[in-house]
Amino acid sequence: MDTERVVRTFVEYYEEHGHRRISGSTLLPPPGDTVLFTTSGMHPITPYLEGRSHPLGRRLVNVQRCLRTTDLEEVGDSTHLTVFEMLGTWSLGDYGGPQSLDWGYRLLTEGLEVDPGLLHATVYGGDDQVGPDTASLNLWQERGVPVELTVEDNWWSNGPTGPCGPDSEIFLWTGDTPPRSTPTRDDRWVEVWNHVMMRHRRLDDGRLVPLPQRNIDTGLGLERLASLLQGRSSVFECDVFDPWRRAVPSLWRLDEPSLRLVYDHLRSAVVVVGDGVRPAGTGRGYVLRRLVRRVLTVLWRDDPSRGLGDLPDELVSHTLDRFRQDGEPGQVRRVLLEEEQRFGRLVERGRKVLSRPRFRGPLDDEDFHYLHDTHGLPPDLVLSLRQE
Repeated sequence: MDTERVVRTFVEYYEEHGHRRISGSTLLPPPGDTVLFTTSGMHPITPYLEGRSHPLGRRLVNVQRCLRTTDLEEVGDSTHLTVFEMLGTWSLGDYGGPQSLDWGYRLLTEGLEVDPGLLHATVYGGDDQVGPDTASLNLWQERGVPVELTVEDNWWSNGPTGPCGPDSEIFLWTGDTPPRSTPTRDDRWVEVWNHVMMRHRRLDDGRLVPLPQRNIDTGLGLERLASLLQGRSSVFECDVFDPWRRAVPSLWRLDEPSLRLVYDHLRSAVVVVGDGVRPAGTGRGYVLRRLVRRVLTVLWRDDPSRGLGDLPDELVSHTLDRFRQDGEPGQVRRVLLEEEQRFGRLVERGRKVLSRPRFRGPLDDEDFHYLHDTHGLPPDLVLSLRQE
């Protein structure tokens, strides 16, 4: 099942159950949000989760592009991407958790033809403030799906304060043996869908108070689900990466972990530039800068003649189309190439600085601070240059 069919099946299923599709926003969160980028589908609709009436009603569905820098160091494994698409549904004070989980179970097993025997769920087990989520537990037991109770793993929050609540996560077995153990004990269980019962607001002092309405917020990573439905061993093997796998390995000879980093970071950089961000020393621009420079560090590690000018136009255009962006491919390329030139000058300056006698021995924290504050050399670049 290709990715477009997954999206179509998901959206149409929820439309049949009274949900209205809302347009996904850019990676830039709404004014007043404290995060740099949209990290989940709920960011653009936070006011409606807190009680404001949505013009399209109480049941919503969408496809939202997201960026998570918390997973940056994990990129290269089988499940994590920096920029990805999130399939989401919401009940704004309408139906409850068991209904949401039942629809999710039926979509997976009937609409997407997942073997029910390959599913496992986790449910909030309760603490001294909130009791166990017995409604979700009963639903899964009625469906014959094994359940694991946890506490911290099944509590969702959007930061230390704000909307939060217990959640129930759905996992799919990816092992080559019959399912065994539980999601917290065997990483062959891969999380595909999170259903959050968003009922509370956490205050500055840690207390929980009820939200004006009881909401349901669900999120499902598209690329991760598609790779599992397509029988692939990683997100980088699902169909959205087909053009990258065709073009990049013959362009730059790299090992598999490096190829995955290049696929992810360049794809993410194109999307970030497509949403209007430009490289800078702080904020969103620094995230973009870091993505581009991590790619260049990998490319130049074995061959300094490699460059982003080699990147086929097809990959830029494909990525902009994939994320429904109106950006001009030529402009995106210019932004990336200008950043490459800036980084090249920084690398040359870094080599000269590090050749000084002071830096020929082991470096301590004071050295790293000096190199960064005085010469603009971040620690990862310093470490990379010292390995040359």
